[in-house]
Amino acid sequence: MEAVPPLYRVAGTAGPQGDEDRLGVPDGPGAPLDELVGAYPNYNEEEEERRYYRRKRLGVLKNVLAASAGGTLTYGVYLGLLQMQLILHYDETYREVKYGNMGLPDIDSKMLMGINVTPIAALLYTPVLIRFFGTKWMMFLAVGIYALFVSTNYWERYYTLVPSAVALGMAIVPLWASMGNYITRMAQKYYEYAHYKERDEQSPQQRPPRGSHAPYLLVFQAIFYSFFHLSFACAQLPMIYFLNHYLYDLNHTLYNVQSCGTNSQGILIGFNKTVLRTLPRSGNLIVVESVLMAVAFLAMLLVLGLCGAAYRPTEEIDLRSVGWGNIFQLPFKHVRDFRLRHLVPFFIYSGFEVLFACTGLALGYGVCSVGLERLAYILVAYSLGASASSVLGLLGLWLPRAVPLVAGAGLHLLLTLGLFFWAPAPRVLQHIWILHVAAVLWGVGSALNKTGLSTLLGILYEDKERQDFIFTIYHWWQAVAIFAVYLGSSLPMKAKLVVLLLTLVAAAASYLWMEQKLQRGAVPRQPRIPRPQHKVRGYRYLEEDNSDESDAEGERGGGGGGPADGVEEEAPPAGPRPGPEPAGPCRRPCPYEQALGGDGPEEQ
Repeated sequence: MEAVPPLYRVAGTAGPQGDEDRLGVPDGPGAPLDELVGAYPNYNEEEEERRYYRRKRLGVLKNVLAASAGGTLTYGVYLGLLQMQLILHYDETYREVKYGNMGLPDIDSKMLMGINVTPIAALLYTPVLIRFFGTKWMMFLAVGIYALFVSTNYWERYYTLVPSAVALGMAIVPLWASMGNYITRMAQKYYEYAHYKERDEQSPQQRPPRGSHAPYLLVFQAIFYSFFHLSFACAQLPMIYFLNHYLYDLNHTLYNVQSCGTNSQGILIGFNKTVLRTLPRSGNLIVVESVLMAVAFLAMLLVLGLCGAAYRPTEEIDLRSVGWGNIFQLPFKHVRDFRLRHLVPFFIYSGFEVLFACTGLALGYGVCSVGLERLAYILVAYSLGASASSVLGLLGLWLPRAVPLVAGAGLHLLLTLGLFFWAPAPRVLQHIWILHVAAVLWGVGSALNKTGLSTLLGILYEDKERQDFIFTIYHWWQAVAIFAVYLGSSLPMKAKLVVLLLTLVAAAASYLWMEQKLQRGAVPRQPRIPRPQHKVRGYRYLEEDNSDESDAEGERGGGGGGPADGVEEEAPPAGPRPGPEPAGPCRRPCPYEQALGGDGPEEQ
């Protein structure tokens, strides 16, 4: 009887095709081990390395675009809802019919107080929150608080609007400080991934050259602010497509207005108390608020799902391990740095000018003369001008870094002087083109101001353990300026313009003085960052090399390199070199990661 061949081959036996498979590798017990567990036959290390770092660079670009889009949607929803809410609540017929004697104006005043006053205390808690949650999770938490503020408008009561406004005020500085820190970190990461061959040739303790990430930082800040300034245009969409259909024209709303522009006082003195021809139906309002809520939720998903981590896990541990008391004190200790002291007037002016565009220029000159129904188009002109002009920040690639900032300040100086002598007549539309041109030019100056300041801070303070402190100080001074504008809202327009002009001149002069001191070789004095003190011992801290040793300590110990930043003493956090880290079970490691001994990427 003929033997039937087995269905499956027996391990270690020769197959029907002999002792070699189709690749020419001997089969069975005599097969060489290197051929079975070695690298792929056609493995090209350089090509795999190039592909690996290309994926890393694309991941960084994805992070920048996701953070920019998330910030744009968040701020657009917030501004759009707040603007629509204040217009509806201003109309006395709407208040009496919808809410009776509930005291809606008092609720609105307390809500605005919560938004503008609460950020004054942000310097006390923002660095602690960023270090505790991490940069990405702080962004996500703050965007979630903005979404909470949107959700409370479904049920407008004192116990919903005011607490959510206070929470929103607490989240303003942490959100924008973490955003600025995040974009700067992405530029530094992109430099590492674009120059990986140079990094391989350097010692682990050696830092990249100072200012090496500046070109990427300029590009990323231009992208971020091009997106961010579009939020002012996005905020006008509820006004254009919904609320404008219910508004009276300018002949009704401006009937008692006597003076506008530089001759005006306060905000819209004499403006009619009824601005709505018909009251919007509650169902339509719920639909609009639901759309805004969906956009806010989308912003949360963008930050959560598409933004990668700003630091590696070991770096996050080192940043927290300097001690919470030190984290609390370090923003105040950075005041000893003369560069920050010289930039404080510019920080304040940065808050003044954006509020003046939304209130002084748009209301005192725009609505006062051409009516409330054209407010949205003035702000859209400002938004588009600022968004398009953010690309001008790339001039820093070829010109001295002072040029964009000084150019924006000079443009605002000329516009402020022109506005000081201009008083448009109420209910006259012939000069509406002047308003749009002024709004666009003001947006150009705002774009140069914002991109220039954020890029300058990222260049002056490259150390990753300082950046969250620096951006906290920057946005805290902006919040102080916004609080001052809130307090002085009833001042005459001439007084507001004089304060704006003096602040602008002081900011430009102080900044140029700082640049002159740096050119003369003045050494800035920065506080020492304490060395991380880890209270737990795990596998990460039992390696032979000291993974907690900072770059500066390694340079001092090895005799190489000089003091970075010209500071008294620095202890930058260390952590392992950038490289592959263990991946999750989602995918198989690529050959280049296997060759380096790692199992996957650092972040998604």
